This record gives sequence, C-alpha cells and structure tokens, in this order.
Amino acid sequence: MQNKFRKLFIITNIWFSLLSHCFLCSLILGGKKKKVREGLPQPPTITHQSPKDYIIDPRENIIIHCEAKGKPHPSFSWTRNGTHYDIDEDPNVNMRPHSGTLVVDISRERAEHYEGVYQCTARNKHGTAVSNNIVIRQSRSPLWSKERIKPIVVQEGVSLVLPCRPPAGLPPPIIFWMDNYFQKLPQSERVSQSLNGDLYFSNVRREDSRNDYICYARFPHTQTIQQKQPITVKVLNLDAINDTMADFYNDTDLFSEAPVDERRPTFLIPTGSSSSKMVLRGRVLEMECIAEGLPTPYTSWTKVSGDFPARRTSFLHYNKTLHIANVSESDAGEYRCTAKNLLGVVHHTIRVTVKAAPYWITGAPRNLVLAPGENGVLTCRASGTPKPSIGWSMNGIPIENSPKDVSRKVEDDTVIFTDVQIGSSAVYQCNISNDYGYLLSNAFVNVLSEPPRVLTPADKVYQVIKNHRALMDCSSFGSPIPKITWFKDSRSSTLDGDPYILHDNGTLEIDVAQARNSGKYTCVARNILGIYENHVSLEVKEPTRILKQPEYKVVQRGRSVVFECKVKHDTSLIPTMTWLKDDGELPDDERLIVDSDSLTISDVTENDAGVYTCIMNTTLDQDSASAELTVVEATPTPAVVYERPEPPTDLELTDQKKRSVQLTWTPGDEHNSPIQKFLIQYEDLLHHRGHWHNLTEVPGTKTTAHLKLSPYVHYTFKVLALNDVGFSRPSIPSRTYKTDPAAPDESPAGVQGYGTEHNNLVISWKPLSGLQSNGPGLRYKVMWRQQRLGSEWTQVNVANNSKFTVSGTPTFVPYELKVQAINDYGDGPEPAVALGYSGEDFPVTAPENVHAAVVSSTKAEVHWDPVPHHLIRGHLKGYKVYYWREHSLHKHHPDHMGKHILTFSGNHSHGMLPGLHPFSLYSFYVKVFNGKGEGPQSPEQQFKTPEGVPGLPTSLVVTNPNLNSLTLEWSPPREHNGHITGYTLKYHTVNNSNELGTEEELALAANETSVTLPNLKYSTRYKFYLNAKTIKGPGPAISQEVVTIVDEAGPASPFANISSSVGEDGAVISWEYWGPEKDVYVEYIVDNSESEEDWKRELVNGSQNVKLKGLKVGLSYRVRVVAKGHHDQPPHRSEELLVTVPAVASRQVDIATQGWFIGLMCAIALLILILLIICFIQRNKGGKYPVKEKEDAHTDPEFQPMKEDDCTFGEYSDNEDHKPLKGSRTPSNGTVKRDDSDDSLVDYGEGGDGQFNEDGSFIGEYSGKSISRDTAEGPENSEAPSPTNAMNSLNSFV
Repeated sequence: MQNKFRKLFIITNIWFSLLSHCFLCSLILGGKKKKVREGLPQPPTITHQSPKDYIIDPRENIIIHCEAKGKPHPSFSWTRNGTHYDIDEDPNVNMRPHSGTLVVDISRERAEHYEGVYQCTARNKHGTAVSNNIVIRQSRSPLWSKERIKPIVVQEGVSLVLPCRPPAGLPPPIIFWMDNYFQKLPQSERVSQSLNGDLYFSNVRREDSRNDYICYARFPHTQTIQQKQPITVKVLNLDAINDTMADFYNDTDLFSEAPVDERRPTFLIPTGSSSSKMVLRGRVLEMECIAEGLPTPYTSWTKVSGDFPARRTSFLHYNKTLHIANVSESDAGEYRCTAKNLLGVVHHTIRVTVKAAPYWITGAPRNLVLAPGENGVLTCRASGTPKPSIGWSMNGIPIENSPKDVSRKVEDDTVIFTDVQIGSSAVYQCNISNDYGYLLSNAFVNVLSEPPRVLTPADKVYQVIKNHRALMDCSSFGSPIPKITWFKDSRSSTLDGDPYILHDNGTLEIDVAQARNSGKYTCVARNILGIYENHVSLEVKEPTRILKQPEYKVVQRGRSVVFECKVKHDTSLIPTMTWLKDDGELPDDERLIVDSDSLTISDVTENDAGVYTCIMNTTLDQDSASAELTVVEATPTPAVVYERPEPPTDLELTDQKKRSVQLTWTPGDEHNSPIQKFLIQYEDLLHHRGHWHNLTEVPGTKTTAHLKLSPYVHYTFKVLALNDVGFSRPSIPSRTYKTDPAAPDESPAGVQGYGTEHNNLVISWKPLSGLQSNGPGLRYKVMWRQQRLGSEWTQVNVANNSKFTVSGTPTFVPYELKVQAINDYGDGPEPAVALGYSGEDFPVTAPENVHAAVVSSTKAEVHWDPVPHHLIRGHLKGYKVYYWREHSLHKHHPDHMGKHILTFSGNHSHGMLPGLHPFSLYSFYVKVFNGKGEGPQSPEQQFKTPEGVPGLPTSLVVTNPNLNSLTLEWSPPREHNGHITGYTLKYHTVNNSNELGTEEELALAANETSVTLPNLKYSTRYKFYLNAKTIKGPGPAISQEVVTIVDEAGPASPFANISSSVGEDGAVISWEYWGPEKDVYVEYIVDNSESEEDWKRELVNGSQNVKLKGLKVGLSYRVRVVAKGHHDQPPHRSEELLVTVPAVASRQVDIATQGWFIGLMCAIALLILILLIICFIQRNKGGKYPVKEKEDAHTDPEFQPMKEDDCTFGEYSDNEDHKPLKGSRTPSNGTVKRDDSDDSLVDYGEGGDGQFNEDGSFIGEYSGKSISRDTAEGPENSEAPSPTNAMNSLNSFV
C-alpha cells in the first residue's frame, strides 16, 4: 500500500513538472526563439526519413533520406540487413554533406543489388537517434506471358468469366478492360469487373459478341502498361449454332442441350454460403459478390450485426462491391450479400475480423527539457490487435543493456525520471510491435541549467486605440522555467487583478484600454538562477472619428460638386485621407481634386455618378463614410446635335512580346462631342470564349495602347470610344494573339483552416481563374504543419478542388498553412503562411468556484473562475448561466418555473442576473461554450433574494352598499415578496365633473381581508385605493369605484331632459346624463311590439345625442337611453320617449320615360324579328327531311358503292352540311366545303345507326357522327339545307 502511494506521489510530481516545462519546450523548439536555441546543447532529432516500405524506380538513382538536427550537428552512419554498412567501400554510394541521405548511382550497378533493410543512426555527444527500418525494393512490371487464346463461343443466356490473370508486379498493377480503340468496355449490373481483374457476365447476350476484349495492366510506379492478347467472344442462340458453326467444328453440333431458360441467381464469387475475411485497422475493406442468373440479378448488402458506418461506406460496381474506408474495430462482424431476380434469392455471409498494427493512443513520446533536480516522464502508449509488445532503448541500445541510472525507472510503457542531473541527456527509442507492424519513436531528455532571459525587445512601445484591447508581450526563456511578474511606473504592486489579465505565456492584457493605462511597464522574469527585467511602454490613443460626413448630392451635368469629410483624430497619429468611388479607386482625372477634408468634382459627367466613400486611416484605426452622387441631364442646347461616336477602325497589333503587345487604331467620327477616352476589351478564346472583359482605358487623345498580357491566353481585342453622350459600338475585333504558357505568378488567396469535426482540418482557398493559371495542368501544393517546435511540413497536390481535408488531427490545435499554385510549367511564388485551427470539441470541464452575491431583491451577481484555455478545446464564445426560481420563501411549495438562460459572450468571470422575484429561493449553474457547443455544467448553487415590496392585491370587491355605508372585501397579493405587515386604504369622493374630494386614509392589519366604512354620503360616487405593505414599503394599489344608494326605493335615474327631432334622414335623440358609468347607448323598438328581444341598440361613444337612421315612415318608436355599470349592478334606464316618423306623399312616375321600360320594349321587338326570319326560312324549305335516302343508305351495307381506286366500300355521310342549297353551284370536284364555324349537333352525337323517334322523325339526321366530310353525295342529294344549317345561317345573319 505504501509503495502504491509512493508511486502516485512520484507520478503527480512528475506531471506538474511536465506542465511547468511545456512552455520551456516550446521556447527551445519554436521558430521565434531561433537565436536562443542556437546556443543551447540538444540531442539529435530525426527530421526526415524515407518511408518504411520504399519501392524504387530501377531507371533512376536511389535516394534514401535521413535528415537530423542537434547541437552540435550530428554525424550519421547506416546499417544494411542488420550489419554495419561501410559506405566508403562502395564507389556507387555517396552521403550528402551535413546530412545522412544516401545517393546510389545505378548507372554501373543494377538496382536490385541494393535491395535490403536499411537503418540510419544520427549521433552527437548528447545522444543517438535511429530511423525506422527502411525496406528497399525495386519496382517490377513484368511482361505478359505469350499465349494463344482460342475464341470463346457460348450460348446466349449463360454466364461467362473472361480471366485477366496479370503478371505479378511490385506494386500490384491496376486492371481495366478496353477495346482496340482504347475505349473502356461498358459495364453494368450484368457485366462487371471483379477485384482481381476478371470480367464477369451474369448472362451473355448477342450484342456481347466481339473480338477485342483486351485486359490492360497499368503499373503505377513505372507508369507502364502491359496488354493481354485480345479475347474473342461469340454469342449464339441454339438454332444458329448448328447452322453456322457446324463446319467450323468438324460438322458436329456444338450444343445438344435444351435452350437456356430463365433461372434463379447463384454466386460466381465467392463460392459457398459463407466465407471469412481479415482486414487491418485503418485500411480499406472491400468485399464483392458477383452472381449469375437470368434475368440479371440485383445485388444488395446488409450488416447482420449492426449498421454500416454512414460516412465511410460506399457501394461500387453496381452494388457488387462493398467498400468501407478507414476500417475500425467496430466494422468487425458478419456481412450478408443478397442476389435476387424474379425467380429467387441467394445469400452469402462474410465474417470480417479486424486486426490492427500498433497505433498511438496519446501520441508519440514528447521530448523533455528538464532542469537539474527536476522530474519527468516519457510515455509510449499505443494499442493494436493482437496486443503489441513494448521495447525501450537508449541511444540505440536496448535499455536493459544500457548503463544503469538511479534517476531512471522503466515501468512497461513509461520511463520515469526523478531528480535528473547534468549529463543525463540522452535519446530514448520506443519500439512497439506485433504481427502486423511496428512503431518506432525517438524522444530526447535534455537536462539544461539556464538563467532567465526575456526575448521581447527592450523599450518596445505598444500603441492601442482607446476602448480596445492592449497586449504587451514578455516572452522569456530559462531552465527552470521563469516566473513572470509585471509592474507599472513606481512598481508599488504587481499587476494581477482587474483590469489586468496575466496569461501563461507572460503576456499582460488590458481588455478595455483607457488613457490612465498609458505609461511605462516592467516585466520581471526570475528563477533560482537569476532575475531578468525588461521595460516596455503603452500609449493609449484617441479614436479616429468622422465629424461631418459627405451628403447625398444631385447635380446637373457640366456643373461642379463638393463632398466634405471632416475628421477628428489623435494628434500624435499621422492621418491619411483616401477617397473611393463605387468601392474602387478614384478615376485618374484632373477634374477630381482631393483636399485634406473634401473632394471636388468639376465639369460633372454621367460617369461621375456613383457612391463616393471617404476613408481616414491612421496606423492604428480608421473610419469611413459614404454618399451618393446622382447626375441629371442639363438643359440641352438645340443648336448642336450630340451623338455617340462611331466605333474605331483598323485595329493593328505591333511590338509583339511574350507578355505585352502594342495596339493601334483609327478613331471614328466624334459627332460634335470630343472623345474623352477609349476602352479596350479582350476575349480569351482559350478559357472564356464569347465573354469580353475590360482590359484598360486610354485618354481620348491617344490612338495607341501598350497592353500588358498574361501567359497562356488567346487574346482578341476590340476598342470602344466614349464621349459625353456615351460609348460607341465596339470595333471589329483584332486578329488573335497567343501568349506562351508559364509558371503561375501568384498564389491562391483566402487560405484558411478550420475543422468540421473534432479530429480534422479543412484547408480551403480561393482558386485561381483560368487567366491566372498561366498554363495547363493547374494544381495546388497544399502544405500544413502544427504550430509547434519540431513539426515538419506535410504536403499534398490537389487538382480541380479548392479545399482539402486533413484527418486524424488533434482537437483544436493551431496549424500553419500554405497553398502554392503550380502547373505543367513550374511552381508559383512561395506562398505566405496562414494560421488555422483544427476542429473544435465540446469543453471538458465546468467553471469552478461558482457562487452568487445578492445585490438587491431583484438582482444577483454570479461569479466563477474562467475555464483554462486548453480545457475549452475551441474558440471561447462565452459563458451561460442557467437559473430558475425554486419557490417563494413565503410558501414552500415549488413554483414550477422554467429555467432562464443568460449568455455572457467572451472571457467573463461574472455576470448580473436581473428581474428576480423578491423573497425567493433560486438555483443556478454555469456552463462554458465554444463554437462546438456547451461544456458540462458546474455544480448547482443556490441563493435567496431579500424581501421587496408586495404585489397588487388579488381583488377588491364592494359588498352591502347602503345609504351611508358599505363593506370592502379583498384578497392578499399573489406575490407577497416578503412578510405582509399591513394594508393601507385610501378613498375620496368623485363628482359629475370628475373632481376629487378630500382623501381619507385608513391603516389596516395584515390579517384583515374586509372593512366596513360608515358615515358615507348617500347617492355619492367613491373611489377606493388599497395596497399591501412589507418592511420594504407599500406595493402598487388596486382601485374600485362605487355609488352609495339614494334611498330604499331604489336608485334614481341619471338621465333628464330627453327629447327628439325628426328629419328626412332620421331622428335625433338628445339627453342630459350625470352618472359614473361610461357604457351608454340608445335602445329603440316599434311601438306595440310585444317581444322585449326586438330592442335595437345604437352606441353613443361619449356624446349626449345620437341620430337614429333607417326608421320606417308612418311608424311610431319607443326610445330610451341606457347606462350600463359593473356586471353585478343593474343598468340605469331613462323614461321611454315615443317618436313618430310621418308618412311621405308618393310621387307619380311616368313609366314611358323609364330607361328599363324602353330597353324591354326594344328586346321584345328584336325577338319578334328573329322569329319572322325563322318562319320565312322554314316556309322555303318545305319541312322535308331525306329520311328515305338515309334509310336506304343504312339498310344493307352490301349495296354501298365501291371506290374505284382501292376497291373498298364508299361511305355515305349522314350530315346534311355536305348538301348544297338549291340554286347553288356545286364545285367541280363534287364536294361542298364545310364552313369552319359550323357547329351542328352531328359533331356531338354518339355515332352509329340512325333511330326513329316516336313521331317517326329520323334521329340519325342529328345524332350520327360524320365519317367522311369531303365525300360527294351525287346530284340526287341536292335538296334544301337542313335545319341545322338554317340555324347557322340565322346566327350569321344576326
């Protein structure tokens, strides 16, 4: 038990020692501390080495990388296949100067001679570091063995497998099938390529016949392609086989079995009902199921023991291949593939086991920098399946064979150092291995003893704008790590409280800088070896402000305009005034004059219209303001006609260079308005054909422009001229000028890094345009590394994309980012370094030391200790305080009130809770949140609010009103807000003019809920006010009004002098009223009406008269005025008044002069005229219907006439529309053209044979559907038109 506690104590001390020296490590390894680092001893560190499995190209020299750093610079040696490799004895091998990298010249020796296992060693007097075992193997792309492949003849519908069987290469080749024209063979659910390269047909069809099935193998390392001999496939049906192939196969039938029928699916691969597969963690799991059957089966996948990982799963090759990327242990289990068609279903189960090569759990061991006497720990924590073994070495020698060191203790995956001393520096190797791989990591322990030094420049002056944040650096170095303290001016006390914030890296922060914070500051760094001071100064400047902003202007063309922009700024800062037009630079025009506080534009033109912005910049801040200029047309001079200029002509290109050309032209007619400028546009025929872009402008006095061009562009130019009227039409385009490709001239802009998950980093940038690419093959070299000492750049090339995702990153770690543009002609300029952060995760801890201080009965201030930055794991967004009311201290049952949330953005340590209920118990807790979300809550705390003034009494009711007394009853307030100490009742009289009488006041006990008031005046209105009191004072009052009773007979009416006045538009009712009620209205009803529900109501709206409209003449009405009081009091009604509306003598109207009568007579006359016309037409027709002809035509189809041209029976039309009128001339072709507007009943009939009505008329005359509208019916049909045509004729007439 004592040993366990002793071990825990040692590890705890070591852990705190590590925390205290993390900053020291960063100082030694950080790029900013390069000068300090150069003078310090340091064991070797491997910075770059070749991959473990290194496949070389036999056509190129072999380069085996091994780079290391240290102080002094390390020396290098190599082993090959476990034994020392003497480089000097091999004339083909050289080691680069100041490096361990080997360069092998293979011009005199075959590359395979240098295959083997290599390991590099870097050593100096402080330790030895070793590289991984680098296995060198030569890439191989062997030729396909020559073979004669016989044609394959198969029966249609059967399955088929075309084998590929490529030669074994290193690395394995990529397989694809193509034809003689190098076109990929089409694949589908029926035809697909397996993972081993074979081509599978679930069933063959006739169109699968071809003689150029060719399997290709591409060896990626040497970029060579090998081709298999073409395979010929002929697909025949059973009948065609015996007829067409008998001679080819010695006059015998090729197939004798029955034709292929449809069949249920069976698997071609894998075989059987189940199989198994092993995959390594982090690799790609690919499983395939290819089935045959007719019709073609459909393949689907399920995971028997769970669900597919959504973001890592894809289905390839028409669902025949299941692809799971970045396999983890959770992907183990049973997977089932199912093939199904109309005839059946077949299943196959694949049992997947996941093994794992060793992988880091908490990262590789980190270097330790310790001071003499300090403690430290090297941890090598990894996992794998099966569980890996761990081995430690010191300076490349197994630790059990190394010299003993009492300060060192090895416990499995941990090496513990206690009380280290000078001379204990060394490099330790951790080797973790199992059957599937190994991890080898170097970590040094460097024991240093250094007095403190401050690296921030001395006497540095910091300038900041008032009310902004000020940061003053005190970057220090020392071993042990120095402690930083700050002093101001007289150094009376350390600066560690409000408003100062001291950061862990020594930086002093003032969140909101004020003028009083200006002065001289001293930073002191101290450790046991000494003290170092540094002095800096802080100057707080006044902000820059625009006092008078430019204003919106409307000006006529040709006039002048002035924009003013007066600014106030700190006198010690040098201001710079900048004017913009439409967010761009001002035109280079002498008409625009910029003064210190104004912009003047003379001779304004339409082009001057836009938004003008003045920007006042200083070295620390800026302010801006904008105004718009609108240009209107001046009064034109009629004597001169102005027009747009004619387009320029005769465009010519001269002085042609790689990136420039000279363009000349001839101006067109100016049309009385001088040309102000020429606009030159270009079209890029290579990248943006059809789109014209503005290139440059030249003054109107020039006809030549020297144009700067970009590489890899096919230019065509045109020129436009501009005068006061506007632009001319574009000129005819020039001839095309092509510039040569080149490397990019610029790097992508907008490089940023952020995380979408807690373990990734998304690097994005703004891609270059086609014009900026400068050449073909545009791509981007994306580079990143952690912003910490010793981290190396990792790079990848990305094409056709503007973002790249780095997976497996630690949570919320700063990264340095670079994106460089490259193309086929070289690399672009070295890009600037941008800073980004990997993905955020939820905070891991809650704020501590949470407590509340009650400010008043409705306010409380919550305090907490800010969460350390490294535990927030993201950008700090702020803190949230959740609080709720448990219950009132007056009544101890829960109030069931919901939680309230107050958010305090930024780095706060306290916040105010407003709007609390007095005399209540509250609970609360605090959470920190970042961009990902909220962290855990702090333990719940509680506080009590003191008493406050009480709320409004719940009710106040008047009961038992008498002549001179009444009783008031009330209910206590709903919110006591403390202990009720009593009530105060105030009341006074109110007369008809709302004047108040003398106020009376009565104090009541806390336990009283009613009071009777005697000796009141009868028939008088009183107003009462009641409020409750606590020790904090009185609360709000509730009021009530009431009128005392006049006498026992009942209340008197408040109405008098009711009168009426009857006119043509209604009756006006007037009255006098002195009652307290506000709701007054007039009711009226017809006299002698027996129902009381027939009373009608007219609202008054505060007046004492109203006009009743809509009264019927000759009737009498009973009218009364009503005043409605409270719901528990009866309304007051006046005496009823009888109002009579006199009758009006009727007026005699001459009907003959009325418009409606005249219109009616005209309509009747028109109708009579139409009937007369119909009778006339019927008389001429004679009422004859061609019934007999129709009966004969429909009696026997055998007697229908035959057409001469095709010997078919002719068709008679049963539509009279085809018959001409008597006396009309029939066209020569024997047909009558039907009018397009004819809308006879025939067109809407059901068709079929005619039928007789009960009266003998032939229904088919109107219901039969016409079959042929252009067939002649012969001269015997020339009778009168049908009634249908007669009606149509009448319609045309009307």
